[in-house]
Amino acid sequence: MLEKLFKLKAHGTNAKTEMVAGLTTFMTMAYILAVNPSILSAAGMDPTAVLLATCFASFIGTVCMALMANLPFALSAGMGLNAFFAYTVVLGFGYSWQIALLAVFIEGILFLALSLSGIREAIFNAIPYQLKQAVSVGIGIFIAFIGLQNSGLCIDNPATLVGLLNFTESFSTRGICAILTLLGTFITAILYIRQVKGSILIGIIATWGLGIACQLTGVYVPDPSKGFFDLLPHLGFTDFSKLGLTFGQCFKFDMAGVDIFNFLVIIFSFLFVDLFDTLGTLIGVSAKAKMLDEQGRLPQIRPALLADSIATAAGAVLGTSTTTTFVESSAGVAVGGRTGLTAMTTAFLFLISTLFAPVFTAVPAFATAPALIIVGFLMFSNVAQLKLTDDNFYSAIPAYLCIIAMPLFYSISEGISFGVISYVLISMLCGKRKELNAILYILAALFVLKYIFL
Repeated sequence: MLEKLFKLKAHGTNAKTEMVAGLTTFMTMAYILAVNPSILSAAGMDPTAVLLATCFASFIGTVCMALMANLPFALSAGMGLNAFFAYTVVLGFGYSWQIALLAVFIEGILFLALSLSGIREAIFNAIPYQLKQAVSVGIGIFIAFIGLQNSGLCIDNPATLVGLLNFTESFSTRGICAILTLLGTFITAILYIRQVKGSILIGIIATWGLGIACQLTGVYVPDPSKGFFDLLPHLGFTDFSKLGLTFGQCFKFDMAGVDIFNFLVIIFSFLFVDLFDTLGTLIGVSAKAKMLDEQGRLPQIRPALLADSIATAAGAVLGTSTTTTFVESSAGVAVGGRTGLTAMTTAFLFLISTLFAPVFTAVPAFATAPALIIVGFLMFSNVAQLKLTDDNFYSAIPAYLCIIAMPLFYSISEGISFGVISYVLISMLCGKRKELNAILYILAALFVLKYIFL
């Protein structure tokens, strides 16, 4: 049945590899089950309701990705978009979270229309191959940076923006977590180099195990007030009745006092960021998995985009911010995930996590950080595909700008934006207009307008 449904042999894989890949992807994404309720609760939403909505939306979107596109990509509430939802739309603009959910729902419907019409697919295909490879490299650096942040190794620095943690300060919390991340990174790297199956997943579990050992011996001391929690998993069940606090609330709103123009700007902002974050993730992960054809196209792009659109609309109805394709899907791809069975495995783990949420959310950030760092390296290796010769600088420089913009501006979509604008401008001024198409001109213009008006 699995062979018939997912065509495992045709993709050079098997059920065991796919399931391990799905579990690996889930383990690297599990942090969202703790982070998303924390962020959206700032908007006045019930954390347990948000947790359930996140799990169910992730399940629906990832199952759609598995069955409609047969791709190993997982979906969940997008980081960055949830912060925009809570801190900008609700706390900044003063709108209710119900209005914000309505904006997300409308965005999902618009995405569905754009996907059915083929516009999103046309945008994907219009991006030059050189930029697609750059997106993969940029995402690699970006998720490695996220891993360094999650571990506590990379911290704020008022003089240089970022800096290295002082290990001697708060050693029993921050210091030991950062050291465990370094140990976990070396463990994962050695296992991967030695071609141990499931090396990234083993690295996550091993790092978590070392953390538990440190807690039991008193080296690590939990301090919940500062965000350092008990590392031992605790069995528990979730109050499912809480979902009623957010389910369908996007249709229960009061538009009194809502400026229509500002509301349209909010919808467009959600739409714009989600569109290019999703495209960037699909491009980057697909390039790493060698799923792109000779022309740099992803054959299953349309059903993948449809799955993403359905997940966004469903998530809004359930009660969570924009649900999008997760860049952490690259962790499952890195251990051999190639079909929808990987996604299906991840989806069911999200569904199961509604029953035992305390167990799954107990996976600490320092344990998943090594996976993000190593997967970041694997995606960064695509830099070898970039043509950096003198006669190709007109596309190499935009690729470079695309790469550095993602981690520095903390956004996949900003990287694509800088890449496209610079590619069009440099090509126009360097006698390479034949390399451009109408869609690239339109995209560059829209990106410029975004910076002017948004």
